[in-house]
Amino acid sequence: MKKVILYSAIALATSVGMSSCGDDFLKLDPAGSVSEGTLMTEEGIDWVLTGAYASLNGMTQTGWMGYASMANYVFGDVMGADANKGSIANDQTDFTQLETYSFNSSNGYISGKWNGIYEAVKRCNNVISMVNRYGGNLANADQIIGQAQFIKAAWMFDGIKNFGAAIPYVTVEDYEASTDPQVTNVDESGNYIYIWDKVEADLKDAINKLPATWPAGQSGRATSWMAKAVLAKLYLFWSSPYNGNNGSGANHWGDAKTLLQDIINNGVDAKGNKYKLIEKYGDLFDANAPDCDWGGEGVFDVQLTISGTQTNTNAPVSNPAIGPQGLGGWGFYQPTYDFVQNFIVDANGLPLSAVDYRAQPVLSKVKAGTADEVVTDLTVAVDPRLDFAIGRFGVPFMDYGTPMKTGGWVRDPTNGGLYMNKKYLPKKSDKGGTAVQTASVSSAKNLHLIRYADILLMYAECLIHDGNYDEAVSYINQVRKRAANDFIPADNTTVGAYTLDDKVNGTSKAGTAGNYRIGLYPASGNTEATATAALRAERRIELSLEGHRWYDLCRWGVASAELNDYVAYENNFFGTKFQTYGGYVMLPIPFTEITYAKGRIAQNADWK
Repeated sequence: MKKVILYSAIALATSVGMSSCGDDFLKLDPAGSVSEGTLMTEEGIDWVLTGAYASLNGMTQTGWMGYASMANYVFGDVMGADANKGSIANDQTDFTQLETYSFNSSNGYISGKWNGIYEAVKRCNNVISMVNRYGGNLANADQIIGQAQFIKAAWMFDGIKNFGAAIPYVTVEDYEASTDPQVTNVDESGNYIYIWDKVEADLKDAINKLPATWPAGQSGRATSWMAKAVLAKLYLFWSSPYNGNNGSGANHWGDAKTLLQDIINNGVDAKGNKYKLIEKYGDLFDANAPDCDWGGEGVFDVQLTISGTQTNTNAPVSNPAIGPQGLGGWGFYQPTYDFVQNFIVDANGLPLSAVDYRAQPVLSKVKAGTADEVVTDLTVAVDPRLDFAIGRFGVPFMDYGTPMKTGGWVRDPTNGGLYMNKKYLPKKSDKGGTAVQTASVSSAKNLHLIRYADILLMYAECLIHDGNYDEAVSYINQVRKRAANDFIPADNTTVGAYTLDDKVNGTSKAGTAGNYRIGLYPASGNTEATATAALRAERRIELSLEGHRWYDLCRWGVASAELNDYVAYENNFFGTKFQTYGGYVMLPIPFTEITYAKGRIAQNADWK
């Protein structure tokens, strides 16, 4: 059985069953198809609600590659220049098209994403409809509706991030009227109908209906604090410039700032733990760390646990790169050269500009005179978070040993490069001594959708907008300061004496796997330009490979410039693999949806 729960408040189920650590309400025995009438009980409605929760783990995806999941590694990371598709060139051609910016509205991954979003919305509308029609005395009706509204709003926000804000919004009444709701995204004059306000309304209603915490055994459910966090992020996107084609640019900065400040000052998770940065960055990606689950950092997390015989169905990012020591994988999801170089720091432990890090010698390359031996320059000072997110040759890869040759680690270096993703892969010790995870990339690590570091950085962004540059940098420095607490230690295969040059506390720590250096930005004298540069660099490093990057570039209105510079650099390693980025800030609405709608749905402005 696969065990999946949504940490800090949301619980997930699979189609075959579910249980979780103490969250008894999640248990759902395997069952065949049943009629709605059979489920029209309090227990049955809760089962249907569990099915809505299940969508948050991408269970509704139409393929096994995870492109429908809220992890958004395909779009946020690969399209955002932080990861290559990996594998081999002719494997998953729809994925290759997204990676190389050569896709169109017929791309299968894009269709799968669209279908996943609206399948989830259907499940949520079904829950609300059943509660409204339930003939008994449903004492917790508001709480059930609030949970469904939250999940629906989270998915519709995901739809906005991927397809723009002019997408159909399916109401409960629309759902009840037809099994295939004929909802339009344009008015009678052909003007786009933007749905920002509709998602806002759902989240506000969910905040009013949901509790701040849940009693023991119920802590997997949604809370008002989670809804506030998603609403704050919605406001940030709604207020951002994009390129004029998304109904955005509204002034909700003050609304976002108020919510974020409330979360920082008063927010708690479903068990009542105060939100905070946990002590060690690496513990966020260690299933066995004591504060990984309920340490206070998870605001909107999916926590995955494993029991029984498991293959690849519990992997947050589906089938990721590498297959060392029986870990499994097909070679997908490899960090780009550009992304790795971005972790190089200056003498003060601060990130270099893109121009400067691209001018540095590449950190890893195949050793001259060999076919597969890789040499990594570990003397170059890098941010210590690099080796928690990325697997580098010459650096211990969790408890699998230290990779030195490409064989067994990288499927095709000429297509995906020389780096491996790491955050969401399981340790060997996670498998235990049983058949669990045999030849599997399944993981018990949390899938972070919004964590407290993201809250602090979004608040810093609001402060920059208000002109409070030094205060904004103080919040950015809170996140950077934590990075000094952790590093990858050397093992007996590591060559050389390396240290963590901790400029935060003025100390040096020996025995590290590479030369790490971390420092803080100046506390005073910051300008809009310096604070903005610090904010954007920190989001890329701190939230690396967590599905954010492309969406950030789009909402900031810099996607075209940033990604075309990336293409020019990355093509140094892959010939002319990458095409010119087209300047769009949203994916095209799938061609099939436009065709089937027969005029009800208009293509978005970026792809007309």
